[in-house]
Amino acid sequence: MSGVAFLRRWFWAWLFGLPLLALAVWGIVDNQRLFFVTTLNGLTLAALYFLVASGFTLVFGLLRNVNLAHGSLYLLGAYIGWMVGEYTESWLLAVAAGFLFAALMGLALQVGVFRYMHGEDLRQTMATIALSIIAADVALWIWGGQIYQFDPPRWIIGSTTLPIVGKFATYRLVLLAMAIVIGLALWWFLARTRVGMMIRAGVDDRAMLSASGVNVQMVFAITFAIGAGLAGFAGVVGGTALSIAPGEDVRYLLASLVVVIVGGMGSITGAAIGALLIGLAEQIGLAYFPTYAVVFTFVIMVVVLALRPQGIMGRPA
Repeated sequence: MSGVAFLRRWFWAWLFGLPLLALAVWGIVDNQRLFFVTTLNGLTLAALYFLVASGFTLVFGLLRNVNLAHGSLYLLGAYIGWMVGEYTESWLLAVAAGFLFAALMGLALQVGVFRYMHGEDLRQTMATIALSIIAADVALWIWGGQIYQFDPPRWIIGSTTLPIVGKFATYRLVLLAMAIVIGLALWWFLARTRVGMMIRAGVDDRAMLSASGVNVQMVFAITFAIGAGLAGFAGVVGGTALSIAPGEDVRYLLASLVVVIVGGMGSITGAAIGALLIGLAEQIGLAYFPTYAVVFTFVIMVVVLALRPQGIMGRPA
């Protein structure tokens, strides 16, 4: 690592680390239990944001496809998972159904839309906005405006007693663990597998990868399906922790955009850092500064855009 890169990492560590450290010391002194409960809530919200944003960063950051229907994949995956769960009474089948349905929808988007609009950001934006509006209306027509929620498996229902915090929802801890495992698996897939290397090579030089005999469209379709499937997966696990309702598609699309902007496009590590910052900022703001809670997210985004426009872990264009 060069000296300049080392100094930059230290700068970012101090920029975000010092305010967080000061807030942590003040929170522990003021009300120890409230601080740790708020931190755990922030971590579990960050886990959900990461699951949605990791799929978004694969599609938006790596493939350079502007998919503003990503939130619709989250919501439709959640609804389909809920229907399967109600019919089979199996939460695991609901998770699988949400992932597979969203993955198939993503595959259809890549083959039927993005394949013919490569590099045309404006057309991609307009097309996916139109598709997201259609999907929202279709979902409202089929499932109505009711709020739905999953019943998690019996082994994760209830609460777990933790030091200082006391009782905390077991499912939220499982959600945090799932996000960590999926994050590590995605990093390994992109950094260590042959398909992951082809994806990164195709982003950097699409023509050269195609000339080497690789089916670029197939590689990109697989990537898009994985990214979309993660949105559907997040829809089911998020609907279990919170709920499924109209409007959730817009909420998680915006959250994914903010996380990817802060963390850096195309970086799984960046998505994790961005989700962590945004999740903690939201929960700490609600707990300690409820009047100004909504401002915290935008302050983080503005600071990152001002000092590092490509995101914390992003590469210069």
